[in-house]
Amino acid sequence: MTLKGRVALVAGATRGAGRGIARALGEAGAIVYCTGRSSREGTVDPGRPETIEETAEQVTAIGGTGIAVRVDHTDERAVARLFERVRTDHGNLNILINDIWGGDPLTEWGKTFWEVDVQKGFTMMERAIHTHIITSRHGVPLMLEGEGGLIVELTDGAFYGYRGQLFYDLCKMSVIRLAYAMSVELADHHIAAVAITPGFLRSEHVLDHFGVTEDNWRDAVEQDPHFALSETPLLVGRTIAALAADPDMHRFAGKVLTCWNLTRHYNICDTDGRQPHWDDHIDAAIDEIIDRASPSPEDIMLLKMRKPQIDFDDARAAQRARIEIFIKQYDTPDRCDPGTLD
Repeated sequence: MTLKGRVALVAGATRGAGRGIARALGEAGAIVYCTGRSSREGTVDPGRPETIEETAEQVTAIGGTGIAVRVDHTDERAVARLFERVRTDHGNLNILINDIWGGDPLTEWGKTFWEVDVQKGFTMMERAIHTHIITSRHGVPLMLEGEGGLIVELTDGAFYGYRGQLFYDLCKMSVIRLAYAMSVELADHHIAAVAITPGFLRSEHVLDHFGVTEDNWRDAVEQDPHFALSETPLLVGRTIAALAADPDMHRFAGKVLTCWNLTRHYNICDTDGRQPHWDDHIDAAIDEIIDRASPSPEDIMLLKMRKPQIDFDDARAAQRARIEIFIKQYDTPDRCDPGTLD
């Protein structure tokens, strides 16, 4: 697997999945433009230390060529200038990653759509959807001038059911639709557009939440058993690097792909040699809860979360029915008040 000489741009490369993807593309030998707003020149998130320059340095250290460019992707003129720079510097673009998010502080979990702050929701959509459209609008013409390549939309989950909060759901579903729509319009060109979801990501923020580091992350499994199936941000990056190097990548065009299935397809491992499969893990956990028939409030919460996720998956109709029956039987106000679980 080599991407030597390929030119990539990761929009939203400051931290998390974006940083992991940039590093993995560099690991495969690519030239990687790392863009975002948090820079050593000034950060938009005072609570986080990560910068695009730091990401670019990691890309170079791991074997690629990292180039940091501070860009606000809501500013269309700035995005246009970004791709003019790429054209001037290298003359082409092979890989475009849309990973801009910025929605965590705006997501109002536990509130219905008639209770949320609409302006927060609209800001989330501007950051997580509008930026992706603007970036692809100005990046694809450069890709069309060359030999084509790969566009990746990062999302959360490969399902079409509800993700628990209106604006969060709209953002994550919209980028899946963007990948499909772009693939239709790019069908006669040599560019494949896909959506990809990581599993339980051990991002910098998640590690801080659990009070651990990447070196001792397993200590957090006691707090959340599901954390045992977590993965580094580098893993989803390695699956994308493998996809970008695949001469037959176009068979995936328009689809929403999962990190856990791609790791098996390309036989890719995380930094510790593991291949965590998030869907298999959750399905097994749900079966165990139902078979045990003595659920905790956390168990009920997991079932309530999973049920809408599989609403449109006919292949899981039997599992959905089992979950519904179980929730009706065991979810009583005395056992589990949903308001206390948010």
